[in-house]
Amino acid sequence: MKKLFIIFIAFFALALSACSPAAPETFEIALITDIGDIDDKSFNQGAWEGVVKYATEKNVSHKYYKPTGKSTAEYIAAIELAVDNGAKIIVTPGFLFEPAIFQAQDLFPEVKFVLLDGFPQDGTYTTFRIEDNVHSIFYAEEQVGFLAGYAAVKEGFTKLGFMGGMAVPAVVRFGYGFVQGVEYAAAELDVEVEVLYNYLGGFGPDTAYQTKAASWFTGGTEVIFAAAGGAGNSVMAAAQANNGKVIGVDINQKDESTTVITSAMKELGTSVYMSLDSYYKNAFKGGVSEVLDVTVGGVNLPDDFSRFSNFTKAQYDAIYAALVANTDSIRTNILKDTDVTSASAIPVTKVTVTIVE
Repeated sequence: MKKLFIIFIAFFALALSACSPAAPETFEIALITDIGDIDDKSFNQGAWEGVVKYATEKNVSHKYYKPTGKSTAEYIAAIELAVDNGAKIIVTPGFLFEPAIFQAQDLFPEVKFVLLDGFPQDGTYTTFRIEDNVHSIFYAEEQVGFLAGYAAVKEGFTKLGFMGGMAVPAVVRFGYGFVQGVEYAAAELDVEVEVLYNYLGGFGPDTAYQTKAASWFTGGTEVIFAAAGGAGNSVMAAAQANNGKVIGVDINQKDESTTVITSAMKELGTSVYMSLDSYYKNAFKGGVSEVLDVTVGGVNLPDDFSRFSNFTKAQYDAIYAALVANTDSIRTNILKDTDVTSASAIPVTKVTVTIVE
């Protein structure tokens, strides 16, 4: 009888265990997407690849969250969800997260945040503050924009275009650097170059953007630098249909289209990986804001030059080295905060810039 009772108790305990709800799954590393999707072949994807690489190598749970909208409240709601799901460190890609992180750093002091392309501010750009649980990372877009413009002209293109998503700081820096790189190469080759310049108004694919890009290509533009996130795919589609070429952005976009000759890359994945690694080694760069430029390999063009006929790896290495060494002040002369569309005087002699509305 005693034996039967013990068996009954064991069976009852097993039944209770089977009926008990499983412990909720938690995710230590989180990424909140900016405008666009996780597979945008641009900023979100580049950052997420860094998360996945680190988390997979170190066997750390990870998950991404897509906000229901792009307001600060919706970003904070996504952050709160990630925290509720066990996030210890959260990656937020894009300057639109600045106001959200300004609040989140106080709301969740035990959580660490990696803010890409931004510095915590109150939403009015009057109050800026970074706490010890935030690592702010910027990239020298003007430098890699310079490299992209230089490469295009050295390849032999003289009718170029720049299509930015919106006139946000990072895109402005891409555009200004691009024009300066075009000027530098044009002066070396003693050629005249034309640049059409436009902000599309968004970062997602749109038939209107494809139509605009197509009109540029049919009008004689040979290559367009599309610093526009997912909207770059619309430019690529236009290039495909009209025998044009494209310069990609943020990550190596070569596999997106045969029209992509190179890409102005930020080492998004690498910088995210390194920030995560520092956190797990108890060396998180909290309270620090840094700019990753050519001197630390923070920005570059891909090593693949197979889609160039004239511009060589040796030429690229030489101009990159000149930027690193700041030969003849080449790097510091790129005025990163100047918006080409509002500048009263663009310091160029070989380039004609036409602002397209």
